Amino acid sequence: MQHLLNKKTMAKSCDVSVSAFDKWGVEPARREGREAFYDVASVLRNRLLNAQLRQAEPEPVDADDEELLKARIRLTNAQADMHELKTKRKNGKVIDTEFIIWALSRLAGEISSILDGLPLTMDRAFPQMPDNQLERLRKEIAKASNRAAGVGERLPELAAEYIATYQSEQA
Repeated sequence: MQHLLNKKTMAKSCDVSVSAFDKWGVEPARREGREAFYDVASVLRNRLLNAQLRQAEPEPVDADDEELLKARIRLTNAQADMHELKTKRKNGKVIDTEFIIWALSRLAGEISSILDGLPLTMDRAFPQMPDNQLERLRKEIAKASNRAAGVGERLPELAAEYIATYQSEQA
């Protein structure tokens, strides 16, 4: 004796929607008017045949799917790079450029103020030092002090130059 189920009941027993069951293309075991009845054996045969066909022929990759896959790979790589950068920043291996510019500008200002006071310190420590040597020292220290004071303004330009040079070497 064959147990038959209508389409709605068979779809429910297979845990799929009626429209999904229709797409499977299962041949009914019997028809009564407009209603079709299915047996479990024909559904199993259909699903096994479908599984064998899927294993035998891989689905052709659509160009859009391929582009989507490439985009996902790029996104995954970018996320991995971002995570690695955050980890390095957290561990102190990488520091923001803005912080470096701020720190070096501050340090350059401190160096400049020390250099400004150096001729007076030398004059007090060595009163026998000739005036022409002291004047020469003042001129050279003034140059160094001015250079140190201007470092903060030049750092963004220097950083951009370094990055451009470094990136061209990496390419």
